Amino acid sequence: MLEFITNLKQRYQIIQSGFAEDGTQWTVFQTCIEQLILIESFLLKGQFIEQGRLPINIAVIGPTQSGKSTVVNLLLNQNAAGVSPLAGYTVHPQGFAVDLTADALSGITQYFSGFQEVQQHTLDHDRYACYSLNPISTNKLPECVLWDTPDFDSIDAHSYREGALKSLALADVLVLVVSKEKYADQSVWDTMALLEALNQPVLVVVNKLTAESQLIVVDSFKERWQQVRHDKLPGIMPILFSKGEIPEAQQNELLNLLNNSINKIKRKKHEVAATSFIKQHWQSWLAPVRSEQEAQTTWQILIDQAIKQALVEYQRDYLDHPQHYDTFQNALIKLLTLLEVPGLANVIAQSRKLLAWPLRKVFSAGKRKYNQSYPKTQETAVLQQIAEHVFLQMGDKILDQVDLSHENNKWWKAINSQLRQEKGIILKYFEHSTEVYHAGFKQEIENTAQGLYRKLEEHPALLNGLRATRVTADAAMLALAVQAGGIGLHDLLIAPAMLSVTSYLAESAIGSYLQRAETELKHQQLNAVKQQLFTQVIQQALTGLPEKMMRNTYFNISTRQLAEAEAQLEQKRHGLRIL
Repeated sequence: MLEFITNLKQRYQIIQSGFAEDGTQWTVFQTCIEQLILIESFLLKGQFIEQGRLPINIAVIGPTQSGKSTVVNLLLNQNAAGVSPLAGYTVHPQGFAVDLTADALSGITQYFSGFQEVQQHTLDHDRYACYSLNPISTNKLPECVLWDTPDFDSIDAHSYREGALKSLALADVLVLVVSKEKYADQSVWDTMALLEALNQPVLVVVNKLTAESQLIVVDSFKERWQQVRHDKLPGIMPILFSKGEIPEAQQNELLNLLNNSINKIKRKKHEVAATSFIKQHWQSWLAPVRSEQEAQTTWQILIDQAIKQALVEYQRDYLDHPQHYDTFQNALIKLLTLLEVPGLANVIAQSRKLLAWPLRKVFSAGKRKYNQSYPKTQETAVLQQIAEHVFLQMGDKILDQVDLSHENNKWWKAINSQLRQEKGIILKYFEHSTEVYHAGFKQEIENTAQGLYRKLEEHPALLNGLRATRVTADAAMLALAVQAGGIGLHDLLIAPAMLSVTSYLAESAIGSYLQRAETELKHQQLNAVKQQLFTQVIQQALTGLPEKMMRNTYFNISTRQLAEAEAQLEQKRHGLRIL
């Protein structure tokens, strides 16, 4: 699941880079990206929890100018975090490792992979992918890492949002710091609503209060909490505005509330919380992915329909066409060459050479002249026409989808452009594959001829009758001329000769076998064309076109990948499996 979430986040980021930042689509994508960063980090945290390599982490969070750094110093009982009256002063996660060894912090270093760890005093406001981790000792806190985090509401907050989100996901306890001016900000409640599913104990510090406003603000905060969240009210610590130090009694009360929150940590339920968060946002994350997959599914249906129609046309225009189909006649030509009269083979061979030589010369010259302009066989011509028709058909159907599908209009325009770009390459490969198919299918023709010959051997009288026909000069010459490539099966010279042979066999004792042999050869030919040409060439090429479209425009997440991720999400026994 972690791998899928990371891939989905990256696809969102790449696609978003093509949007204008002031556009609605950019904002929608940004919301999804932030949610994905949060859960990606939370899942990564789960790995380190399983390995026992993660100390307790406490994150002090809140809007700008709420006094987060002041509360950090109060909990540490020393001035460790930088404090400034300027808004947005803290833009990096700043961790304070309380009485922890370097080995105990190794998991945190790997958790922030992609961020550079630097000294606190060298943190640069122009470089956001940084964090600091400072060793510290205090008798006020147990062993833990206390984090001073960036705000989430300033004008530039989206620039350093990733560091803030990683801090939020890492936290076992959240200390939310708000002031009487900031507690009602929408950014505060959007963040708290987002974090609810992660089931992190929360302690609230309402800062900078006056005696007159304390009760009103705290009650208002509680009411808003119950409107936004569904869990129990957290512990709330009001702190009055003071220019001096906070009284020790208040400091101790705050520490006691924090220890109560630490005792509520339930790391064993980490995977359950991750699953809950993912399920809450799953449909919204995948809405554009499913829309794209819907277009891909429609595309595949159109391809399947086109291939099915191509096979129908091949059957009609070649296999069942009385003038075009010549494969079985080729088998009969092969049969004629097998009908040699014992003892006369050499004489007949010499006669064939003499009789066929003029024709071979004439037709071989013709072949050289027209080889580039005309297909080699009638079947080749039919196949090329069908292949070109498939592309015309697909182009028309794409344009129909452009008009019909408003949501996926852009996708269909892109696939149309890709189709035009790849058409020539695919057709060229189809032509080459047709030649390969023809060369390979010669063996099936030979096998059919051999089968006919063996059947004739069962009928000696019929075999001898055909041999008598075979040794005549016209049959010998014509058979050899066809094999030499000089004459086509439907030329005027050979058609009557082939017709007489076919009629002789059809009216003989093996007439029914002849029909079965022709039917079987057609069936084999149909399967070969379907598999080798229409499926392995055209269908595969068209199916792969979406993957070739610009990767910075589409998610390109397959239905298989999505199904596998959803299967992991539904696993019950061990919770969410983290890859």
